[in-house]
Amino acid sequence: MAETARRGACVFGLTWGDEGKGKIVDLLCPAFDVVVRFNGGANAGHTVRVGSESFALHLLPTGVLRPGHTGVIGPGVVVDPIQLIEEIDGLAKRGIDVSGRLLISDRAHLVLPYHKLEDQLSEQAASGSTRIGTTARGIGPCYADKMKRSNAVRFIDLVGDSDLADHVRQIVAARKGMLTALYGSDGDLDAEAVLQDIAVAKDRLAAYVCDTTSYLHGVIHSGKAILFEGANGMLLDVDHGTYPFVTSSSTGPHGLAAGAGVPLTQVTRLIGTTKAYTTRVGSGPFVTELKDARGDRIREAGHEYGTTTGRPRRCGWFDSVACRYTARISGVTDIALMHLDTLSGFDEVGICVAYRLDGERISAPPASAAQLERVEPVIELVPGWQEDLRAIRRFEDLPATARDFVQRIESLVRAPVSIAGVGPDRAQTLVRGPIQDLINVTENQAV
Repeated sequence: MAETARRGACVFGLTWGDEGKGKIVDLLCPAFDVVVRFNGGANAGHTVRVGSESFALHLLPTGVLRPGHTGVIGPGVVVDPIQLIEEIDGLAKRGIDVSGRLLISDRAHLVLPYHKLEDQLSEQAASGSTRIGTTARGIGPCYADKMKRSNAVRFIDLVGDSDLADHVRQIVAARKGMLTALYGSDGDLDAEAVLQDIAVAKDRLAAYVCDTTSYLHGVIHSGKAILFEGANGMLLDVDHGTYPFVTSSSTGPHGLAAGAGVPLTQVTRLIGTTKAYTTRVGSGPFVTELKDARGDRIREAGHEYGTTTGRPRRCGWFDSVACRYTARISGVTDIALMHLDTLSGFDEVGICVAYRLDGERISAPPASAAQLERVEPVIELVPGWQEDLRAIRRFEDLPATARDFVQRIESLVRAPVSIAGVGPDRAQTLVRGPIQDLINVTENQAV
């Protein structure tokens, strides 16, 4: 196995999520032994297509689809236990048993019904531009409780705290008062119903709970390889994204150390995924958005509807300004450029090469969402291609205009495009450069 595999790799999104991370993790799995989720929660949606079957995962690491691989949910993930049980049972019905191959950190926090209720009521009470566009999966309120500390429930409490029931009753009583004061309703929140969910979670999930940090360091010591799977995208990062229209975790490789308990020095390849165009779900500024027939055409050709919510995604031209920004702060070593085939048939395709803010040309996204809303994109139109790319298996066989498009993105983002997606199947992936040591598309087809 190559040195790059032994030292580990991280796959993460360079934009607002939905960039094809699940497919790339799935393709990389044969070169690794363990796959780790390190951030986010059930607001993530990773879709993997295997032959004629598609799998949509929200909490489970993508590696559980591969026999012989261990999937780890790290301490940085907030876990809806009922959602997780549904995912486990859903895979079991399709012949995939995760028993003995899934580990949950005892330090991970639980998303409970009052978190989701607060999320829903908060979003309903917001108006117009103040709406974040949350998935209402309870992610933000759970991370808030994590930081408040006294209101949190972790998996170690689930498996070992005899006073948990009293603690939860106190939390629910306080939450009911807070929700009523803020939103005029407590949503009929019932502590005993919450405790019933917790009892189900303990019965079904306790066997998976362990000190995953110690486990991962044992994996490293034994010379095995770890693949880290980010959720969401870096433009949704709580520190570096388009705040406040972001998620509540660190979505890039900088979140790996905290979210998995493994230092970033153990990772050699940082693989950032993005599409050949840009999409966004929910509220927030979107500089290159196409609010016309071109955007509609991309949406339908790329099947751009959310894995988690089913909401139609907003679509626009590739934004090299935003992508260069996230590539720079993440230290990306490789770009996976997905959905190249979706742009087939356009006479011209657009690339945003700079921003204009109040008449001034700028080369990085401003921190202010209000300023970003006023930004105008500087669009460079390049020749498109008419050919169907889905049967192509080598970069060299792409139409010349498609190759030129890829090279233009490389020069603007200042990182190599090592992987290109030309369709949803594993085989519809073009690979070049050193990362070929880690991905064998032909081998992947036999799995």
